[in-house]
Amino acid sequence: MKPWILGLTGGIGSGKSAAASHFASLGVHLVDADQAARWVVEPGRPALAHIVDRFGEQILLDDGALNRAALRTRIFQAPEERQWLEQLLHPLIRTEIRSVLDEARSPYAILVSPLLVESTAQREMARRVLVVDVPEQVQIHRTMQRDQVPEEQVRAILQAQASREERLRHAHDVLVNDRDLAWLQREVERLHEFYLTLEGGQPQ
Repeated sequence: MKPWILGLTGGIGSGKSAAASHFASLGVHLVDADQAARWVVEPGRPALAHIVDRFGEQILLDDGALNRAALRTRIFQAPEERQWLEQLLHPLIRTEIRSVLDEARSPYAILVSPLLVESTAQREMARRVLVVDVPEQVQIHRTMQRDQVPEEQVRAILQAQASREERLRHAHDVLVNDRDLAWLQREVERLHEFYLTLEGGQPQ
């Protein structure tokens, strides 16, 4: 039987990656949409050539790889450029995600995506949605510390993502990650035990 798909999401700085990592340590097969987004723009992939045509050679690093920081700055300054990039990449990312999920052998598999709520196509892959939730001020503080970026840039990213309320509206399960890592891992283990009892993402 094919595993059912759990969508795991949360805003920037929420701790969704730490949660995903612990699910993986418990033997759950997962694919990260951010990782898939990196795969599709690797040197030699067609998407990177389109991006260079659009933004010029200065969008590349010296080794020919995409300069993600420069691209991020460009698209957050110009919404129409972000829209163009999404139309290019989203179908490619979706194909990449599906191919990785098709390899899953665990009872359920996880699609980790910061844009699960915003992307109807990604959300439709999931039978159930888990939201890692924290207050906005915690998101801002964690992201500033982790990425060494100014508060204005973090707030711009938050504006581009679904609101906290919108994510929670789509949630079947919510993991409040406002304590330490040990707490987060215990909550992941509790949810994992629950998910193992489900049939197709629903109680039997």
